[in-house]
Amino acid sequence: MTPIEFTRAKASGKKLSMATCYDYTFGRLLAQSPIDAILVGDSAAMVIHGHETTLTATVEMMRVHVAAVARAAANKLIVADMPFLSFRKGLTAAMEAAHVLMSAGAHALKLEGVVGHEDVVEHLVRSGIPVMGHVGLQPQSVKAYGGFKPQGREETSALEIAKNASRLEELGVFGIVIECVPAVLAGQITQALSVPTIGIGAGPGCDGQILVLQDLLGLNSSFHPRFARAFCEGEKTIFEALTSYDDAVKSGSFPTSKESYS
Repeated sequence: MTPIEFTRAKASGKKLSMATCYDYTFGRLLAQSPIDAILVGDSAAMVIHGHETTLTATVEMMRVHVAAVARAAANKLIVADMPFLSFRKGLTAAMEAAHVLMSAGAHALKLEGVVGHEDVVEHLVRSGIPVMGHVGLQPQSVKAYGGFKPQGREETSALEIAKNASRLEELGVFGIVIECVPAVLAGQITQALSVPTIGIGAGPGCDGQILVLQDLLGLNSSFHPRFARAFCEGEKTIFEALTSYDDAVKSGSFPTSKESYS
């Protein structure tokens, strides 16, 4: 799927599915799946590297993850997050970061927010780089929020989010992620825009949905965000496999003669 096809999906009424991915192994599996697009998210800082926020993600960290996913899933639309402050250090620095991520294999870039970097979004689009927007909860602004909290519950905040989404469309984005806002607000924004909205914690009224791959696979039973449904018991399955392996090694049933070289 190309960014143009992604945008056209809205007009045809097709719902869009996205998942995050950060490595070759899962990228290979996603490449064989019907999922429409992959986000190489700066959430890698938390999911893969164990940090408490996404603020520690760097352009180099993102480059490594983008390249790994691109080697496995070049047939999918790969969107890469531009990490914290990479697009707030001036236009030249932002374009250099964009160059690194696109050269690593990204097909498009995602930027959080719009106020204060409209020039970057516009210049990226005019430079032939597809851009995805992101409104609502912006994890890179977690310090300003005082934590990972839903946004848009008050009228002023809701109006600001809707205005930012409209501005992003004006600047030429091909889609917009809406994160952790009331479902009614997300639905209103979706109806007002001609580009597709991709929700995460934003209700069923969006044009598509995105989840962190490890959440949808149920790989962290201690983490239960309200919006993340586990579609399998991945943690349990893996634990059972590790336990079976341990038992086989200690009982001497692994490896067998067929699993050994003569």
